[in-house]
Amino acid sequence: MKSTSRTLLAAALVLGAVAGPAVPPALAATSSPANTLPATASTPSGIPELETAIADLPTDEATAALVRLGGTGGVWRGSSGVHDLTTNRPADPAGRFRAGSVTKVFTAAVALQLAAEGTLDLDRTARSYLPELIPTSYATVTVRQLLNHTHGIPAADVPGDTVEERYADRFRMHTPEEMVRSATAEKREFTPGEKQHYLNIGYTIAGLVIERITGDTYEHQVTHRILKPLRLRDTYLPGTDPHIAGPHNHGYQRMRLDDGTTGPRDVSVWSPTDGWAAGDIISTTADLERFTQALFQGRLVRGPLLREMFTLPKVADFTTGDPAAYSAGLSMKKLGGREVWGKSGARWGYTTGIASTRDGSRTLVYSVNSTDAKGQEMNTVVRDIMVAAYGSP
Repeated sequence: MKSTSRTLLAAALVLGAVAGPAVPPALAATSSPANTLPATASTPSGIPELETAIADLPTDEATAALVRLGGTGGVWRGSSGVHDLTTNRPADPAGRFRAGSVTKVFTAAVALQLAAEGTLDLDRTARSYLPELIPTSYATVTVRQLLNHTHGIPAADVPGDTVEERYADRFRMHTPEEMVRSATAEKREFTPGEKQHYLNIGYTIAGLVIERITGDTYEHQVTHRILKPLRLRDTYLPGTDPHIAGPHNHGYQRMRLDDGTTGPRDVSVWSPTDGWAAGDIISTTADLERFTQALFQGRLVRGPLLREMFTLPKVADFTTGDPAAYSAGLSMKKLGGREVWGKSGARWGYTTGIASTRDGSRTLVYSVNSTDAKGQEMNTVVRDIMVAAYGSP
C-alpha cells in the first residue's frame, strides 16, 4: 500500500508527501462528518469519491479538510473534520490556512508580469541584479533558472534535524539575505540549466530580485499586482507574524510531547520567515480558487510569458533522474488521461494544493490539516482528493 501511495504522490502534481503513525487517542475520540454543498451548475463527476475522500475526519493523518471543485463542468464544495482538538467543533469551511509553496505561483506571476513590462529579463543573471549577494560561483544562474528550479543552488541551512528541534526553534527569525548567503556559500549541486532540483532558495532569490527591480517590498508588489486586483481579501503575506490572523482551523503535527508520549501538538503559531517568497502566504480555498481561475484564464500573465508557466525544461530531475516536472511556478502530471497543472504546498500542520486542466474546465483547491505535512510519505486524504477530482495516473 505504501508503494502505491508513493507512486500516486509522484503522479498527483508532486503534492506534499504526508502520513502518520497509529492513530492517537485524541484523534480517534471524535469525528465530524463531511459538510458539502450541492453543485451550482451541472453536477461534476467524482463527487461521491470526493465526499468519501474527506469523510470521517479527524484521523491519524488529518484533522480537517476543505475542498473546492470548479470550472465549466460544475461546482462543488466540501469540508470535514474539526476546527480544533479541544472543542471538536466542525471545521470552518472559510478558514484561513498556511498555503506553503503555493506562494511560488504568486511569486512567479509577479516576476513574469515584470518581464512582460520589460523591467525584468528572464535570461539575465541573478548576480547582475544582486551583485553584492550572489557570488561569482553562481554568476551564470539566470532568473528563468531560479523560477524553474534548474539553478543548481543548494538549500539554505535551517537549524534542526527533527520536528521536535524545529518546533523548539519555531520563533527564530530568518532574513532572505541570510538564507541566500547560507545557500550560496556551498558548492553548487550541478551546472545551472543542466538538471532540476525543486528547492525554496530559487524563489527566495527571485523575491529579492523583484524588490531590487521595483524598489518596493515583495509583499507590496504581490498585494498591488495580484491580491487587490483579484479582491483576494482573505489572502495576505504575514511578514514576521507567527500567527494566522482571523478565523482558521488549527494545524497539528504528530511529535514527541512533553510527557514523553507521541501525539498531535498544535503548531498553528509558527514563524513564517524561512518561507518568505517561496512559502509564507496565508489564504482560503475561495481566494485560491479565484486566483487559479484568473491565472489559467490569462488574466494575470499573458501571451508568451504565460507559456513559461506551462513549459517544462527538457532536463532530468537531480534526485530521481525522471523528466523535469516543474515549470515557472507550476508542475504538471497526467491524471485521468489529461494534463493537470498546479502547485502544492506544506507548512507544519497544513497541506495545500491548487490544480487545473490547461483549459480551466476543472479546477481544484484543497487544504488538508495534515498531522505530518512535511513527512516523506503521502497523505492519503490528499491522494484521494486528487484522484477523485481528476482520475488515476
